[in-house]
Amino acid sequence: MSETLDMTAMYVMHDALRRELEHLAKATARPDDDPRALLRTAAGWELFTTSLHVHHTAEDDALWPALRRTLADRPDDLALLEAMEAEHAAVDEVIAAIDAALADPDGPLDRLGDLVDALVTGLNGHLGHEEDQTLPLIQAVATPQQWAHFGQVHGQKIGPNAPRLLPWLLDGATEDNAAVMLAPLPPPARAAYAAQWQPAYAALNRWNSGV
Repeated sequence: MSETLDMTAMYVMHDALRRELEHLAKATARPDDDPRALLRTAAGWELFTTSLHVHHTAEDDALWPALRRTLADRPDDLALLEAMEAEHAAVDEVIAAIDAALADPDGPLDRLGDLVDALVTGLNGHLGHEEDQTLPLIQAVATPQQWAHFGQVHGQKIGPNAPRLLPWLLDGATEDNAAVMLAPLPPPARAAYAAQWQPAYAALNRWNSGV
């Protein structure tokens, strides 16, 4: 491809996921607290898992299939896409196990810590793998139409959750990146973001700090 694709949204999402992994690790490592009780009621866990599900399913549904058609005669690149999907599935399994641990008040306390460690290691590894190998491949072979379709599907999956997920996504983003992310919104939505969505998010105690 000669035309450079704007990957701002991809990197903003990855930064947000890494940010929340740090908060998650801290929330479940607090002494003198049952991390299951903290995490079970934490808005941060629900925002994190919802956003991750949106991101990964958009890739699985809209991005990898399009690239497979383009890369049909390149087995090494197809194997990379298979690895991306396998890593998604592995992360999903750990999240399901964490949810099961949160629902079991009589389970061993150290199991949740072990699962969170596995999630932090696995997801950070996946994000790095995607950035190092898959994003350069996308930049090289994806068409602007394919990239735009992925963005459209991603936005559709966020859908009515935008008032909650967009401020979460832009927490800590640079002004330039936030401007890029907000630019496609219609003016009423941008006004709602500034006046309602972002203040409501800022008021959240999303990882139950101090509880």
